[in-house]
Amino acid sequence: MDWIASLRLELTTSLAFLTRLPIRLDQPLPLAEAVRGFPLAGTLIGAIAAIVLTLAHWVGIPALPAALLAVGAAIMATGALHEDGLADSADGLFSGASRERVLEIMRDSRIGTFGALALILSVGLRASALSVLVEGAAALIAVHALSRAWLPWLMRNGSLARSDGLAASAGRPEGDDVLWAAGFGVVIAMIGIGIGPALLAAAVSVACALGVAALARWRLGGYTGDTLGAAQQAAEIGALLALTTLL
Repeated sequence: MDWIASLRLELTTSLAFLTRLPIRLDQPLPLAEAVRGFPLAGTLIGAIAAIVLTLAHWVGIPALPAALLAVGAAIMATGALHEDGLADSADGLFSGASRERVLEIMRDSRIGTFGALALILSVGLRASALSVLVEGAAALIAVHALSRAWLPWLMRNGSLARSDGLAASAGRPEGDDVLWAAGFGVVIAMIGIGIGPALLAAAVSVACALGVAALARWRLGGYTGDTLGAAQQAAEIGALLALTTLL
């Protein structure tokens, strides 16, 4: 299989996992072998949200409601995959319980106080930041690509918190694929919003993702699928907030 065909398969596998788009795969790759497609899938998710934002502005919807619609479009496109991870992680990691109890809490489908507050803050911060960005559509594409570009690094270099579950079944990516994913994310952001803003957004977003990973390692000894989702959310929020400082 040539490089382009391989990348296309990685993208479609990533889309099948990271979104609720109607993607059909006869022979999907193991997720760890598809990580180069993560930032590319993020680009498409961001593009969907950007289209909604642009249309909302075009019909005269004010900035904040338009931003909320765009954030909602991204959530619909992903099936709230990362938001679910954020809520479960917040309920568990901030519970003050033992490691074993934290893992039990994170597997519970019910949302607690910390999870609900995390979702409110996530949607609110993203929408409010997006509402003040002049080039909001381009920023959406950039931050969605960047926030998923770091997940392969966390999967490669972190330890599993449990031997079963989504993260364990995904496997561990190869080092070269991790670098490609990060590179794709940064280049896509540079194309969309320029070199300086992209580097700022990349630095803040990776710091946020690493912060979540450090908290998960401290509380759980490693990462889970939920904490990867929380890392994506933190990275997306951090990148958007970073871009608002350039106004």
